[in-house]
Amino acid sequence: MFLTFIKIAAVLMWIGLLGILKRAKLKGWYMLSGVLGFFIISFLILIPIAVGPLSSFVAAAAGLFGRVTNTFESYFKYGIIFIKSKGDYITLKIDFECSGIIEILLYISWVLFFSVFNGYQKIIMSLCGMVYILFVNSVRIIIICELIHVGGNSWYNFAHNIAGKLFFYVFIVLFYFYVFTKQQIISMRLGGFSYDVKNT
Repeated sequence: MFLTFIKIAAVLMWIGLLGILKRAKLKGWYMLSGVLGFFIISFLILIPIAVGPLSSFVAAAAGLFGRVTNTFESYFKYGIIFIKSKGDYITLKIDFECSGIIEILLYISWVLFFSVFNGYQKIIMSLCGMVYILFVNSVRIIIICELIHVGGNSWYNFAHNIAGKLFFYVFIVLFYFYVFTKQQIISMRLGGFSYDVKNT
């Protein structure tokens, strides 16, 4: 009960801080406080709820590819993938880190407090971003599974910590550039320059 009261008080203080920053027209601090606050709050609330379904979804999506290639098998209800490698099976657990929940919440936090988008655009961009991140994350799991299938258990660290993460974060950075940096350039039109938008 006391912990719940603390959480509610923290949320109210965060909302109050946003109101003060907005009235003071401190746009940079408003966006930063909004992003950090929303991310932390949504993280604490959604982690116990969302990790399981996201892990199952990623395992199921990757499992479709594994079924076609017959290189790994997904038990998506448990978020587990069995990888066939050199006559043996290697188990891969889609856990908190592999679910994509952190990247999804962080992205949505930025979208909600990115001033270039209006309310409707924020909803659409949040949904599109969530689908994109889930897709890229599923492909990352496929890459990890295929590398382990080829190289065996000794390739796990390379597949998971290097190849998989490199692929994932390269495509996340490219997506961030398209959604945020490019849209900011379009909005500003520095010196009459426009990015894929005709001058009027």
